Amino acid sequence: MNLRQLEYFLAVVDEGSFRRGAQRSRVSPPSLSQQIRVLERELGGELIERLPRGIRLTAAGKAFLPEARAAVLASQRAVRAARGALALDRAELEIATVTSLSVGILPASIQQLHEALPGIVVRLQEYTHRDALVDAVRSGVGDIAIGPRPAHWDGPVESLGFEQFVVVLGPRDPLWDEPGAMELAALADRDWVLFPPWHGLADLTTTACASAGFLPRDAIRTGQVEAAARLAAAGLGVTLVPDNIVPAHLAAHARPLEPPIVRELVAYTRSEWSPQARAFLEALRSADWQRRPLAALEIT
Repeated sequence: MNLRQLEYFLAVVDEGSFRRGAQRSRVSPPSLSQQIRVLERELGGELIERLPRGIRLTAAGKAFLPEARAAVLASQRAVRAARGALALDRAELEIATVTSLSVGILPASIQQLHEALPGIVVRLQEYTHRDALVDAVRSGVGDIAIGPRPAHWDGPVESLGFEQFVVVLGPRDPLWDEPGAMELAALADRDWVLFPPWHGLADLTTTACASAGFLPRDAIRTGQVEAAARLAAAGLGVTLVPDNIVPAHLAAHARPLEPPIVRELVAYTRSEWSPQARAFLEALRSADWQRRPLAALEIT
């Protein structure tokens, strides 16, 4: 078994056919099919069932797929790590994160990294749920992950600080003219701009509202965090979002909460920090992170 065979296997699975897999791999279909057959003989059984229209993974193929993908990703990481160690300013850094952080917190740190290492190439992998982020990183995606603290993680984890959540409301809301922080319970009778069930902030909003004694009534749902803030500011309902994603021109629509609602953010990786990941970690540490406010409601 060799890495090329694993890449051919993934190409067939991802493309859904031997013909398209061969085109992606830039080999002839017979050559690719032969290599898959060699791999199957070595493993002792079929991985891919050849159908008149397409392919289907066998039980062995389904079991083999995540490990094959992890092995190919690991080889790509090894190349990046070696190149990064040899020439850090021309290295490639893959960051895995949740979507709200790619809008709010990460751009300033990425800019700082580029200023320190102008030649570095940054690639961003975004996930809408923290569990999807953890699963992807565990399978081999990303040199560094930025997100909520994972429940169970064997590799290095560095606490960065906390992000605080705010309510965004429109100018026709009865509490628009109320200064200062508000209680979440005061919004129990409002329509809400919510997130789809598969989005990580959907669970967080439900948990926060439940702690205030109510379930939010949805007026509209969106999978985009910044769009939720804009829709709420337009008067379609209220929403709960990280304060760092609210654009400056909507700052007047954001209200802090009492007690504050916060979430810890961390950086983590699988085994050890690569040189480029360590450089980015230093940029993250120098950011103006919030500390956990006293009496805050921390939601994980």
